[in-house]
Amino acid sequence: MNRLLLILFLAIVTPQTIADCTTAPAFKLADENGHEISLPKTHNGVDVYVFWASWCPYCKALLPHLQSILIEYGDDVHVYALNIRDDGDPGAFLAGQGFDFTNLPKADTVMEPYGVRATPGLFLVDGQACIRFNLYELNFDDDASYEALSNRKKAARRAPFWAAEIRRTIDLILEQKEN
Repeated sequence: MNRLLLILFLAIVTPQTIADCTTAPAFKLADENGHEISLPKTHNGVDVYVFWASWCPYCKALLPHLQSILIEYGDDVHVYALNIRDDGDPGAFLAGQGFDFTNLPKADTVMEPYGVRATPGLFLVDGQACIRFNLYELNFDDDASYEALSNRKKAARRAPFWAAEIRRTIDLILEQKEN
């Protein structure tokens, strides 16, 4: 019975099947060193585009999970940190936390093509430039006590769930690539 409930749960929270392909909008941005990066790019891995701001409690809760994903998957995953709506120093923030992401500090122009409306926005893009995961499409079933929590506590509750779904989708993408 528990196995059936787990299968039903996973079916309900799945944002997209791996067969779906929405083409990722192309863009060019300068990294923190001024080098122009053109994305998406064709390769054998998975790119994570995280739209974030240093003031965002949800981003602060999610970014450590993305760092562990980066370490876990090695060369199969690359994380692009697209900083938006931020007056702080995103490079100093990322370095101070020990994050190994490609920092794209002025990414506000990319928000509209990706439909980013709030932080964090997160997309998984495969090597054929298909968006395979969109965090905005992920349903999170909040209980009645959720609304009473501070944003920091809400973020702490959601980030592990998001990370698990990101890992699950990365695994599906990489498994499909092997077949």
